[in-house]
Amino acid sequence: MRNFVVTVNGKQYSVGVEEVGATQTAAPVAAQPAAAPVAAKPAAPAAAKNGTPVKSPFPGLVKNLLVAEGATVKKDQPILVLEAMKMDNDITAPCDGVVSFNVTKGANVESDAVLAVIA
Repeated sequence: MRNFVVTVNGKQYSVGVEEVGATQTAAPVAAQPAAAPVAAKPAAPAAAKNGTPVKSPFPGLVKNLLVAEGATVKKDQPILVLEAMKMDNDITAPCDGVVSFNVTKGANVESDAVLAVIA
C-alpha cells in the first residue's frame, strides 16, 4: 500500500492506494511537499515484532482516536472509532499494554491495515 497526502480546497486528506497486480509502470510524478501532513504513518514491520498489531477488520475512515499516543490500555478497551458504511465501530485493544498508533484521525484505511501496535 502506498500512502499519499492530497490537498483539496486547502484541506489535506490522507489517501491509501493499494497496488494490485500492476504490470505496467507509470511515469514518476514530481511530488509537492506537504506543509503539515496528516497522512497515516506507514506500518513498520519491526513495530509489529515488538508488540501486538491492531488490524483493521474492514476498510473505513478513522473517525476518532479514543486514547492518547503512548497511553496504557487494558484488553478489550476501545482505542479508536472506525467508520464504515455510515456506522461507527469501536476497535479494541487485543491485550494490555502501551498503544502506538500507525494512523491519524481522518485517515482512510483498508482491510488488515495495521492501525496501532500494543507493546
